[in-house]
Amino acid sequence: MTTALRLPELFDRVRQVIPEPDWMLFEDDIAAILRLKQERNAVILAHNYQTPEIFHGVADIVGDSLALARKAIGVDADVIVLAGVHFMAETAKLLNPDKTVLIPDMGAGCSLADSITSDDIMGLRAAHPGVPVVTYVNTSAAVKAASDICCTSGNALQVVESLGVPRVLMLPDEYLARNIASQTQVELITWHGYCEVHERFTPGEVRGFRDAYPGVTILGHPECPPEVIAETDYSGSTAGMSEFVARQRPERVLLLTECSMSDNVAIHHPETEFIRPCNLCPHMKRISLSNIRQALEENRHEVTVDPAIAAPARRAVERMLAV
Repeated sequence: MTTALRLPELFDRVRQVIPEPDWMLFEDDIAAILRLKQERNAVILAHNYQTPEIFHGVADIVGDSLALARKAIGVDADVIVLAGVHFMAETAKLLNPDKTVLIPDMGAGCSLADSITSDDIMGLRAAHPGVPVVTYVNTSAAVKAASDICCTSGNALQVVESLGVPRVLMLPDEYLARNIASQTQVELITWHGYCEVHERFTPGEVRGFRDAYPGVTILGHPECPPEVIAETDYSGSTAGMSEFVARQRPERVLLLTECSMSDNVAIHHPETEFIRPCNLCPHMKRISLSNIRQALEENRHEVTVDPAIAAPARRAVERMLAV
């Protein structure tokens, strides 16, 4: 828990990725957030793509989408602040209906979540009667409610195969579905959604990094195009990539994902050189120390889910967590 650490100790944790002059600009907000968390009995959940001053400075629970969903259950707090994007805050609310869930910026969206609607799923069900719908957690509560079960990049293969059927609608990330399809005999029917961060990586770019940094180990997120993943040494969720670095301890590594991830993992592995291809997520970067502080001070912006949507959406998430 960050509340147990003083500001100098927090800076020691992040000094390799945050220059001291920058840290000095953050200190007032960090001190206020730590105080407000205690006053309001609040916890901060932060995704792996948050910047280090948030991830290591004020967050209580960190991880990928699956970890945040699991750890959000039964959080011992009155208030949850989600330092991430809107679908994550909705998921936290689904799993904690009696708690106050806040997101610091309502504009923190997701290109994948925007790529599909519940009406689209109804159309797909009509076109493929009887085929179960597996929906990525990077979707709205309404889309989750129209689905049979959710998945994350970390458990997608297990979720698909747990259904015991020959065909599955896997939505909305086409690249994730195509990457999972290469690992299973289940036929996956895809949708045309993409992550605006991961779709920008190219095979030529990956080969260029190998030429520029001899011996580099390249890890790719499965939201990248399959032809990009074919050029990598390992593909996995953000949690999977972090675990790979901890387990294999490569001398030099490059993570094909949102660039704050490298900063956050590097803090735990000073012996590894991190090459940073900097693809920023504009939605994740809408979250800042300043608006986290404002969320706690002013109780903004509270996330709610229509009860008629919440029940089936919660069921889809809980089915995922049971796999």
